Amino acid sequence: MTDKLSPSDWSKYVAARRATALVQDGMRIGLGTGSTAAWFVRVLGDRIRDENLRVKCVPTSTRTRELAAKVGIATISLDEARWLDLTIDGADEFDPELNLIKGGGGALLQEKIVATASDEMVVITDATKEAVTLGAFPLPCEVIPFGWRTTQALIEETLISMEVMGRSSALRMSGETPFVTDEGNFIIDLHLNRIGNARQLAMVLNQMPGVVENGLFVDICDLVIIGNPDGRVELRDIKEGTITEEQISVGDEVNIFSDLN
Repeated sequence: MTDKLSPSDWSKYVAARRATALVQDGMRIGLGTGSTAAWFVRVLGDRIRDENLRVKCVPTSTRTRELAAKVGIATISLDEARWLDLTIDGADEFDPELNLIKGGGGALLQEKIVATASDEMVVITDATKEAVTLGAFPLPCEVIPFGWRTTQALIEETLISMEVMGRSSALRMSGETPFVTDEGNFIIDLHLNRIGNARQLAMVLNQMPGVVENGLFVDICDLVIIGNPDGRVELRDIKEGTITEEQISVGDEVNIFSDLN
């Protein structure tokens, strides 16, 4: 079965394996959304079962909650948890300052709320998500459905004065109908190519009527764990200013996660 795992799958798996070492008994953990975060949820479920680990987990989407239940992880709401020790999530793009673009999975609002309600946010990823400057991945903006076309036009007009290389945008679709978030909102994806000032852009977008939240995570991520197909992981700690490498030993146990393909 392991021969069916792609290099990207191996990278995500070893990053998730390393991230589980950060989880301690009694912690309150935020669970991210997306293909990479799903690896962490499955690995954490395995550890909970094998070690009788007692943790309280807050999912960032309906999909993550359903996956957590499937692998035996009990979840609670953020209101019940109040504050979290650690959130582990993926990212669509990250830069040298560990600023992120998130929201490719459509859960950016809950992901940002949960991440900012945590003592520490850790991103697990592979090397393909690294960027010198953010913007190659489309920037998601969650907007309310009412007047979304007007909101889209205002966003595009505002982008003229921003440090970006592109200004086109598109409503995210799910088949023939608009994609709808867990909160009942739409997502407009901004094709910017390059973002010169992520902090400024995030602030300007969130000041616009109709915009609920944007996918720029600025000064939120504390640590990025980059997995590689050969089992190597690179840890970049923004607080400590360190970059370290480790080797994760993996074996046939990865077979149990092959359904994630």
